[in-house]
Amino acid sequence: MSTDILISEVGPRDGLQPIKSIMPTEKKNAWMDALYKAGVREIEVASFVPAKMLPQMADAADIVRHAKTLPGLTVMALVPNLKGAQAAIEAGVHKVTIPVSASAAHSLANVRKTREEMIEEVKRIAQYRNDHAPQVKVEAGIATAFGCTLQGLVPEDEVIWIAEQVIAAGADESGLSDTTGYANPAQIKRLFRRLKSAIGSKAGAAHLHNTRGLGLANCLAAYEEGVTSFDSSMGGLGGCPYAPGASGNVVTEDLVFMFEAMGVKTGINLDLLFEARKPSLQMKTGF
Repeated sequence: MSTDILISEVGPRDGLQPIKSIMPTEKKNAWMDALYKAGVREIEVASFVPAKMLPQMADAADIVRHAKTLPGLTVMALVPNLKGAQAAIEAGVHKVTIPVSASAAHSLANVRKTREEMIEEVKRIAQYRNDHAPQVKVEAGIATAFGCTLQGLVPEDEVIWIAEQVIAAGADESGLSDTTGYANPAQIKRLFRRLKSAIGSKAGAAHLHNTRGLGLANCLAAYEEGVTSFDSSMGGLGGCPYAPGASGNVVTEDLVFMFEAMGVKTGINLDLLFEARKPSLQMKTGF
C-alpha cells in the first residue's frame, strides 16, 4: 500500500521501558504480530542495554529474531553505546537509533556521558556499521531538543549544532525528540525548519511526547514543515525515567486517526490497530 508518511511504533521499547512488570517474550511477539497485521512497517522493538539495568529488555535479541520473520518490517533498536550497537547488529536489526541529548544535564543523567562523548560514540558506531554491516541504518535522535526538566532552556543553536555533529560523525539521519513534552507548534515549526536547512535530506523523525496535551498539534506542525516520519506508542505508553515529570508518547491510534481523517495515507488499518492495542493497555493498567 502506498503511504504519505511513516508511523514508527515505539511501544515495545520506549513504551515498556519504564514499566516494572515485565511483559513475557511471547506476548511481545504477539503484540508485534498484531501491529504488523494492522499495517505498521517500522517498530522499535527493544533496547540493547545490560539486563541488570533494564530487565524488561533482557530478551532483546529474541525479540529481534522474531520481528525479522515479518516481511517488509523495519526492525529498529535503541543502542546507547558501541557495545549495544554490536549486539543489536549481531541480532540482525535493520536500524539502530542512538539517543544524543541536546541538554548537557540530561545527557549525563540518561547515558552517563557528556554530549561530546556521545558524538564520539556515534562516530564509533557508524564506523563499526561501515566495517561490519553497511546495510544497517544509523539514526541519532536529538533528545530534549525542545527543553529539559533537569536543565530548563535548551538553546536552539546547540540543538542544531549537535544534529550537524552527529551527521558529520556518520549517522544517516538525525531527528528531534521532545523528551519532556515541552514543545509547542510554533517551536516545532521553527526548529524542524532549521534542522532541514542544516542537514537537508538527513533530517529525520519527529519523536514527540504528550505531557501537556500538545502531541498531536505538534505532529501536525511538524508535518506542515515537511516531516514525514513520526514515532508514537500504543496507548501513549512511555516516558523517560531521566526526565522527571515527563509522561508518555503521542498515542499511535490518535495519530493514525488524525492523518487518515485528513486524507494523509499511513498504510495502517485503524480497526486492526485497535485490536493490537490490547497488550499495551494491559501494561498501562498493570493487568
